[in-house]
Amino acid sequence: MLELRKDIFADERDDNLKEIGKGTQRQDMLGHVTGTSSYFGDHKLQGMLHLKVVRSTHAHARLRRIDTTEAERSAGVRRIIRGADVPRNLNTLLSLINFGKDDEPSLAVDKVRYKGEPILAVVADSEREAFEAIAKVRVDYEPLPTVFDVEDALKPGAPVVNETYPKNAFIYHDVYDHQRLRFGDADAALATADHVLEQRYQMSPIEHAPTETNGAIAAPDTNGRYVVYTSTQALFFSVDTCAKILDVPSNTFHFIGGTVGGGFGGKVDTLTEPLAILGAMLTGRPVRYMFGREEEMQYGPPRGAERIYIKDGVMRDGRIVARKIRAYFDSGAYTRLSSYAAVKCAAHLPGPYTIPNVHGDVYCVFTNRTPATAMRGFGVTAMDFAIECQMDKLANLVGMDPMEFRILNAYRDGDMKAHRREAKNTALIECVQVAAEKAKWPIRDEFKRASSRKDGGGSRAAIPPTPTDSRATPTAPAQQRTSYDRLPPIVTREPPREPPPPTPLPPSPRPTAPSHGATRFSSVFGTRRR
Repeated sequence: MLELRKDIFADERDDNLKEIGKGTQRQDMLGHVTGTSSYFGDHKLQGMLHLKVVRSTHAHARLRRIDTTEAERSAGVRRIIRGADVPRNLNTLLSLINFGKDDEPSLAVDKVRYKGEPILAVVADSEREAFEAIAKVRVDYEPLPTVFDVEDALKPGAPVVNETYPKNAFIYHDVYDHQRLRFGDADAALATADHVLEQRYQMSPIEHAPTETNGAIAAPDTNGRYVVYTSTQALFFSVDTCAKILDVPSNTFHFIGGTVGGGFGGKVDTLTEPLAILGAMLTGRPVRYMFGREEEMQYGPPRGAERIYIKDGVMRDGRIVARKIRAYFDSGAYTRLSSYAAVKCAAHLPGPYTIPNVHGDVYCVFTNRTPATAMRGFGVTAMDFAIECQMDKLANLVGMDPMEFRILNAYRDGDMKAHRREAKNTALIECVQVAAEKAKWPIRDEFKRASSRKDGGGSRAAIPPTPTDSRATPTAPAQQRTSYDRLPPIVTREPPREPPPPTPLPPSPRPTAPSHGATRFSSVFGTRRR
């Protein structure tokens, strides 16, 4: 039964609640329980063709030859699509916000970098005929060395997975090979701590396993436009991604979403829509491209594997005085969203605890695994798991109750976070107290009386002296910066000279649209859809 604890932070609460605590029926509930909810796959269009892809059988190999002779003669085949048919056969998801470099082809051309990478597509009259055709495609591979471990991938001499990032690490702003956080002097604090605990935590990739697999149906519409029925979780994101890959204005497409049959982050990568649309463009007929269950489970993007090392220094009274974290995100063969996950992870350190000395290094690493993507708090979930496991071990090390240990180290209002931001509206202490009460977990009175509003700030709000890393910090190149992040003006001094004669100003050039489509409305670019 849901219980609202209105006694906590009563003066900060707005209790004019209209939904919480009531049995309000979901808008889509009736359709779900009666089996009448509409999904993208329910659309049956006249003359619809079916698209299937030939996938790599190697984790890393050079494509020496692709023979489609028998496939082209196969019954029902309408079109073979190769990488050369894709107008812009290189993309990265976050390029729409100027983050990262294009590194992933829609269809592989020269190499494959993970087992299951799409090589070419077959469009046929039926699914069966499409499957029969792809079975007749012959691919001649030259196997290449592979690397599947994130730390091995960063070693000198490791096989290069992704030539866009030859050191197998994502590069931020064309300069930095990982996310760094420095606050205080963690090494000095560890040297003076009463106890030091270092642990390794490993999380495996996790498949979302949605009931409805990834898929889309694209059909020619009037005036050169295409209507797209899709299971995507990110409709407008998918529109712009398709516009970029197919090199057309985004208003070429009419995307229709609807009920998503399970997503959890696994349907934001726009994997099926570009090829379905391209198939419709090349054949002039509706094309359906939907993952089979085996494809979804083996080649659909999972939550990425993560490896985390945590080294803590703690005093006998239970105060954590230092925390060093080194984390690796396994991005798989391409970037997708893992570079963003590493940013989120670094922003979350060192957890909801006041620690005066924090040192963090977070890497986004390329391996010959299936590219990873979003999944339910990715970038934070695994780190939280590791940190809370570490907290239990630390409490045991100093002989403290784990609930009391968390209360002792929790953020309080006014504390300084490791990112040099003041902690506000903190509530971990109260959450732990209520959890202990509900679980009938005994904690001492002094911890029952603790409050997030008391004993914060003061010396806990100070920013400690922080030694800089030994290597010089380079300056990020200007072209990587986005429009809202403006460079400071450069002041130069030149000897006085005669002013040139005035010349008439040329007319202002008309703004040009991006090559991949019409100008989008964006809070980043500050532009408006046309």
